[in-house]
Amino acid sequence: MINSWKKALTASIVSTLALSSNVWAEKLPGEGVTVQALQSTVAEETFQTSIVNRALEELGYDVKPTKEVDYNVAYTSIAKGDATFLTVGWFPLHADKYKMSGGDDKFYRQGQYVSGAAQGYLIDKKTAEKYGITNIGQLKDPKLAKLFDADGDGKADLTGCNPGWGCEMVIEHQIGAYQLEDTVTHNQGNYAAIIADTISRYKNGESILYYTWTPYWVSGVLVPNKDVVWLEVPFSSLPGDRKNVDTTLSNGKNYGFEMNSMRIIANKEFAAQNPAAAKLFEIIKLNINDVSAQNMMMSKGKNSSADIESHVNGWIKANRPLFNSWLAEAKKAAI
Repeated sequence: MINSWKKALTASIVSTLALSSNVWAEKLPGEGVTVQALQSTVAEETFQTSIVNRALEELGYDVKPTKEVDYNVAYTSIAKGDATFLTVGWFPLHADKYKMSGGDDKFYRQGQYVSGAAQGYLIDKKTAEKYGITNIGQLKDPKLAKLFDADGDGKADLTGCNPGWGCEMVIEHQIGAYQLEDTVTHNQGNYAAIIADTISRYKNGESILYYTWTPYWVSGVLVPNKDVVWLEVPFSSLPGDRKNVDTTLSNGKNYGFEMNSMRIIANKEFAAQNPAAAKLFEIIKLNINDVSAQNMMMSKGKNSSADIESHVNGWIKANRPLFNSWLAEAKKAAI
């Protein structure tokens, strides 16, 4: 009788442990945890943010709708714990923002989400070849600068960078460093609107001068080395802590900006408490050409929320094995 009772008890314990083990195996690491993504008002960053959101959802996290804020607000909010992460932290461009908001004491920053992002100044190829313009420093010459005058004031009109993005600080600094204050005007505002006007002027046969970055749809419309050319700078010159950085690239060209990477910036306390999310932020990678292709679709009118969601679904479907490998590593980190 006692042996029968012992066998029954043992079987019951084994069954309970097996059931508990199955429940544990099915439990996702993010269950019960809410996350809040932030992004800038640049609609072309939605694709990158949504892919990370979708991965977090599949890890069980309760992902709130992404909020659009200024980059400065994003860093401050994440540092305070009012938001969870930003997928498009530009580095080293945002180095000063990162440091001023608390740096490594407040943020978790591992891995590179998108690599190989370029920035700089470009002009139309026709004007470049006709007047031998290869360097923005040549626009100190009022006669050359006037070629890019769009408003009749005699100065070159540079389609520039929105306040708060970080690139505007570099441009303002370089206009001073290269002594262009008297010949070049840095036009700022809604970048999408002013670059659209710039493209219209190019199509009308006018000379254009503008700042842009990759990945972004502009370089699919104004194609470098075909329609436009990159301008070099007289010498390396960056503001703030990067004042001694050499911006010369491996090919010997110097376009005035370092090559950047988009990095995921997360609240440090959240990352410590959520190893699955932290591992995902570290290992997830997006090909820069995929971002450019999606941005190009947006520029051609496929830019509604539904369109972007469709782009995200299509990308995940086409890259499901890779996507699943990220999820598997993230789950493993939570054990």
